[in-house]
Amino acid sequence: MKVSIITVCFNSDKTIEDTLKSIQSQTYSDIEYIVVDGLSKDRTNEIVNEYRDVVSIHVSEKDNGLYDAMNKGIQLATGDIIGVLNSDDILANNNTIQQLVNTIGCNDGIYGDIGFYSEHDFSDKKRHYSSKGFKKSKFARGMMPAHPSFYARKSCYERVGLYRTDFKIASDFDMVLRIFSLANTSFTYLEDEIVKMRLGGVSTSGFMSNYILNKEILESCQSNGIKANWFSIISKYPEKLMGYIFK
Repeated sequence: MKVSIITVCFNSDKTIEDTLKSIQSQTYSDIEYIVVDGLSKDRTNEIVNEYRDVVSIHVSEKDNGLYDAMNKGIQLATGDIIGVLNSDDILANNNTIQQLVNTIGCNDGIYGDIGFYSEHDFSDKKRHYSSKGFKKSKFARGMMPAHPSFYARKSCYERVGLYRTDFKIASDFDMVLRIFSLANTSFTYLEDEIVKMRLGGVSTSGFMSNYILNKEILESCQSNGIKANWFSIISKYPEKLMGYIFK
């Protein structure tokens, strides 16, 4: 089973080598690693070129934002299953992709947990996001399986289309919702940390970012036939706080 992993980057020279090394260290060999760069002006592409044994496809060209770049990666991917790894994050351990392949079985997608760590390194864990117990009804509360841990079959992407580029933050929520809404599909949970994320990303900080995120989540729910409102979306926060306690 070929696994396509997409990394989108722009001026990521301070973090992307960690991401590349986490792919390089995987025990699973059939990985198609796609790096889509938005014409970085720092050393990002120079670093990527140093890992030619790891990178299957390397594109560096102007794009129209994060989700446009992700769409380029989706269109280039030829793997049986597809996932996204951010340019400042790493796979949790050397066996992560092997675990995903071993567990997905006949399902159309698989997801697990993620950990949030300090910006400087991955030794100081600040929060744990568990996807355990996720069910479709939680979309109405603005909750989803952790997107960086989510891998779905290429056939799912062919059926739902591309990421919405009119969303600034919540297009990953919208994509996962649409895939889960596909008829005759099944998904499984791997109870393990799949990705270690650095805090400070677009959707993890700031009041205004959270407002935009929740506004877009509400629009996604409504456009996909999920009954949701501001009250239901905000009701997710007590549960999210538990991730800081049980980390």
